[in-house]
Amino acid sequence: MRLIVGIGNPGTKYDRTRHNVGFEAIDRLARRIAPGEVARSRFQAATIESMSGDDRIMLLKPLTFVNRSGQAVSEAVRFYKLSPEEDLLVIVDDTALPCGRIRVRQSGGTGGHNGLRDIGNHLGCDTWARIRIGIDAPGDIPLSSYVLGTFRPDQQDAVEQGIEQAVEAASCWINRGTVAAMNAFNADREQISSPEEIN
Repeated sequence: MRLIVGIGNPGTKYDRTRHNVGFEAIDRLARRIAPGEVARSRFQAATIESMSGDDRIMLLKPLTFVNRSGQAVSEAVRFYKLSPEEDLLVIVDDTALPCGRIRVRQSGGTGGHNGLRDIGNHLGCDTWARIRIGIDAPGDIPLSSYVLGTFRPDQQDAVEQGIEQAVEAASCWINRGTVAAMNAFNADREQISSPEEIN
């Protein structure tokens, strides 16, 4: 089993908000790899399972709200006895990246994101792959108001492209692994040849 998690908040009032780009990426990935499948409620999350070659893939959207994302993720990781380093990918919004820019990493810090922090706290490590989708910095707007707000018209095209790129990068991760996804999708196209070189 390989687990792909999109971070976001449940409920229609959070649809299309900046904090929910991870949910949107999971929804689009589900339409691609598991068309017609209906989400099930498991692990305090909405989940969809599919096969990719010989690998079973679970797509997971925590229903615990962003700040408690780790509860759902850790339940699934423990149940399936997954190795976070090998089997887990998290898709998340990032205010440190320009809107629509994506960044693939094998490990790293939280960047101030409470969802990533909670996942790390529950798993006891940060050595799991993540795809960050840029949503721009908030500027003078309080961070909580900014991430829970919807995208401005001038951001719409960029974020649409970013979400689509994140779906492509997740598909690459499924089929070819983190290094290949980093080489193919990171904006500066840094060439990584071995796990030891991954930051």
